[in-house]
Amino acid sequence: MGIFQRISDIFKSNVNDLIDRAEDPEKMVKQIIIDMQKELTKSTQALGKAVASERMAEKQYRDAERKSADWEAKAKAALASGNTDLAKRALQQKVKADQETANYKQMYETISEQTDAIREQVETLKAKLDEAKSRQSMLIARSQMADTQKSLAQSVGGIDTNSSFEKFNRMEEKVARKEAEAEAFTEIASSNGASSSDMETFEQLQADQKVDTELQRLMAEMGMSTPAAETLSLEEQIAAAEAAAAADAAEAAAAADAAEAAGAVATAE
Repeated sequence: MGIFQRISDIFKSNVNDLIDRAEDPEKMVKQIIIDMQKELTKSTQALGKAVASERMAEKQYRDAERKSADWEAKAKAALASGNTDLAKRALQQKVKADQETANYKQMYETISEQTDAIREQVETLKAKLDEAKSRQSMLIARSQMADTQKSLAQSVGGIDTNSSFEKFNRMEEKVARKEAEAEAFTEIASSNGASSSDMETFEQLQADQKVDTELQRLMAEMGMSTPAAETLSLEEQIAAAEAAAAADAAEAAAAADAAEAAGAVATAE
């Protein structure tokens, strides 16, 4: 193989590769439909001209037949009247008309055959165009589906799954950290709320103590006696409140221990 032949083959292969890559199936299908429609239009126009020529040839053929019959009738009339020369002249015209009839008949038959062939081609092209149109939407849908699958495959293939899951895990840790911080702040807020409540209780006790002190002073000035419970100092009232709370806590703990012991016995049985 010569060097020029090899260069030519390489050039053709590159050109064909560019054409293949440039061909968009969706656009190409649409363009094929357009081209077939144009060809059908041209073929239909050609068929129209052929039909017109066929009709003209048929008219000329029929006129020549009538002219031949007319000259024959005239020749018969001349013979009937005894005028042989006139009959011969009429027959001469009939011979010419017969020749024209034969020529027009041959032309008419030829044009008719060509017209039938063109008509058949037009019908075939119509059928192919209808088939192409019916397959157009399916081919375009298949092409789009293939493009979608290819795009998805490329996207999935280009994802680093390990890196993506590591990022996902980090995001999950951040969310868990935020949840832990939220719980901690909630507990702190609840604790602060309890302390505030205790402070309000102590402030109320102090206020009550001041009221009791004033009451005792007035009652002493008026020579009235005060109940023993009402003469307790603030410290004594606080101690009494704490002792009562401790007793309640001890009673609750004892009840819990008893319930736990009863549950253990029931489990053992």
